[in-house]
Amino acid sequence: MRSTLRGLTVASLSVLMLLGSLSLTTGCNTVEGAGDDIKKVGDKIEDATD
Repeated sequence: MRSTLRGLTVASLSVLMLLGSLSLTTGCNTVEGAGDDIKKVGDKIEDATD
């Protein structure tokens, strides 16, 4: 049961991260902006794992 919940949580987080990254990249006007957005997503992921 516990591993099923963990798998569901990981899958849910993966989908949320994918949707978040897609919405951030659609708002980028330059390559530099895309890099900044990707860094922000990485920072959020790091914060979530702490």
